Amino acid sequence: MTEPEPLPAWRRHTEGERRWPVGIAMIAIIALQWFLPDRLTLGPRWLFPLVEGVLAVVLHAADPGKLRRDTSTLRMIALGLITVASLGTAWSVAMLIRDIVTGYDTGSAAQLLGTGAAIYLMNVLTFAVWFWELDRGGPVARAHGIDPYPDFLFPPMTSPDMARKEWEPRFLDYLYVAFTNATAFSPTDTLPMTRGAKSGMALESAIALATAALVIAKAVNALG
Repeated sequence: MTEPEPLPAWRRHTEGERRWPVGIAMIAIIALQWFLPDRLTLGPRWLFPLVEGVLAVVLHAADPGKLRRDTSTLRMIALGLITVASLGTAWSVAMLIRDIVTGYDTGSAAQLLGTGAAIYLMNVLTFAVWFWELDRGGPVARAHGIDPYPDFLFPPMTSPDMARKEWEPRFLDYLYVAFTNATAFSPTDTLPMTRGAKSGMALESAIALATAALVIAKAVNALG
């Protein structure tokens, strides 16, 4: 008798991934929020970065190294962290669009392009963390192999012979999905499988398209 093929890593119990790549992404979001003009921030400039920083420190202290703990409290803190970051990003996007549409003085073309690029990057990083946090129940649940049905279908899942047996999605994979989705305004090599994933990708594309189109048009007008 031939032995059955072993399950791929993404479908069985494996060691958890490390949180530091997501930590770098959150630091980048906090830094971008801090350096945005005051008119594009919700409340005092320090409020959202402070809350996000505290929540991030709590998560790292509670589960350092490789992610192993899967408690409801830590899960709520993790989702709360990205929710706060999302509120800050959404507010900045809305205020930038308002300024452009109403003809508010957004500064020189270079300043506007710099602000637009910062918000565009915040959008990519925010959705990358969301995708990472929600796919198959989150990073710890994925490591435990609890849910065999992915929210995102990565190429190695459909062509396992073309990938190493120990391959499983990491944060960089979700960052790539978020970046290409915001750049192409549609899925590229990774397909959304659930309604939640489709909704998230559609929302990210809409934000990216509106931001890029309005910022570029306004900048070209300012140069003219």
